[in-house]
Amino acid sequence: MLKRVLAEALGTFWLVLGGCGTAVLAGSHVGFGGVAAAFGLTVLTGAFALGRISGGHFNPAVTVGLWTAGKTSASDVVPYIIAQVVGAIVAAAVIYIIASGMPGFDITKGFALNGYDAGSPGGYSLTAALVSEVVLTAVFLVVIVGVVSSPATAPFAPIAIGLALTLIHLISIPVTNTSVNPARSTGVAVIAQGLALGQLWLFWVAPIVGGVIGGLIGRFLSEPEAAVSAAPTIPGAPAE
Repeated sequence: MLKRVLAEALGTFWLVLGGCGTAVLAGSHVGFGGVAAAFGLTVLTGAFALGRISGGHFNPAVTVGLWTAGKTSASDVVPYIIAQVVGAIVAAAVIYIIASGMPGFDITKGFALNGYDAGSPGGYSLTAALVSEVVLTAVFLVVIVGVVSSPATAPFAPIAIGLALTLIHLISIPVTNTSVNPARSTGVAVIAQGLALGQLWLFWVAPIVGGVIGGLIGRFLSEPEAAVSAAPTIPGAPAE
């Protein structure tokens, strides 16, 4: 368990450092596309490096969704989530130390914070943010459960999952700055405080709900269908 918990903390640290770090330190240079790619690359590389140890969740919504789908043990859920949140907070602290070395840095405006209304990059409403986070997290879990459920695709799961997360960010950075990950949102909000901390509830509720929905859908789709008899059914034939 210790190795798995450490792997989840380190993987989430890498996700936040790579994704949020790119947004904070290089966002003006690489744009939304670059930030989206950074999040995808951190998951891809982290899952390849650490997935063999812990499964490479790096996200409370993924952990809950995989538990819902029957892909992870209930005993792992709480320790994994604690490790993920700790890893995210440490990463956010590292980003802050680096970013605060730049003259004029304003943590309330440039710290990859998630939000809605005044906290949204595009000024999107609470409803828009809620729908975005629930739907995109659900689809993310459908992808994850689908690729890990087949021996043919499981070895390539980090690639599919990383690309899915990249696409999710391309869709929703203007809406919420993209969470789909309560630990990622918590890390930067705890360091920044203010409005982001007050709106943090949404970025726990919506991704967890989406994770459960996606886990259930993924479980249903990945279960083998009942075998169908090869013999044709003849209308009116007596039952054997």
